[in-house]
Amino acid sequence: MTPGLLLFSVCSLLCVGGALFTVLSANPIRSALGLLTTIFGIAGLFLRLNAEFLAAMQVLVYAGAVVILFVFVIMLLGPTAKLIPARGTRSFLARAVGGGLGAIAGVFVISLLVSTKEHAFPIVGKEHGTVEAVGRQIFEHGLVPFELVTALLIVAVVGAVAVARTAHKKSEKPKIQNPTVRLFHGPLLARDAGRPLDGRTLQERYESEKNA
Repeated sequence: MTPGLLLFSVCSLLCVGGALFTVLSANPIRSALGLLTTIFGIAGLFLRLNAEFLAAMQVLVYAGAVVILFVFVIMLLGPTAKLIPARGTRSFLARAVGGGLGAIAGVFVISLLVSTKEHAFPIVGKEHGTVEAVGRQIFEHGLVPFELVTALLIVAVVGAVAVARTAHKKSEKPKIQNPTVRLFHGPLLARDAGRPLDGRTLQERYESEKNA
């Protein structure tokens, strides 16, 4: 067995095993780890195809960002959150849809394998998967869409920060804004019960003692 075939076999097993573990695991944290294993397997397949840039992006973007986001959401909601299982018609419908989609995917893969025996895909040169080749394609032929996507992401980040700051300022405001309502504050009434006001209201006495 050649090293290339060995790498392909190991990465394929990682992809299939990680995908099955992601779907079949009842623990969401373990499902995220299975997805991470699948992503590393796909990155290895990209390396086997001499696409170093795609392999690096697979690890940086998907393993380093998407999976971390999934884990963050899982920990925010609680890894032991109880899920309501589907019963009756919903369960049957979900299984029917899943089985139908699996059958369609299987037929598509088999037809693709049969058709590629007669019409094989052309061999792509090693230079097309490098960082230099991808950079040339992006900045020579797709510079305007690239800049538009960059501007869109910047606007999204600025909007998220603005919304977060507005919500934070609203949460810092005191709940009681009307000073007349403070006159009926429980501890203040209990403290001043039976004491003369000295010509001052409870609010004035409260403010003077607070500033003292």
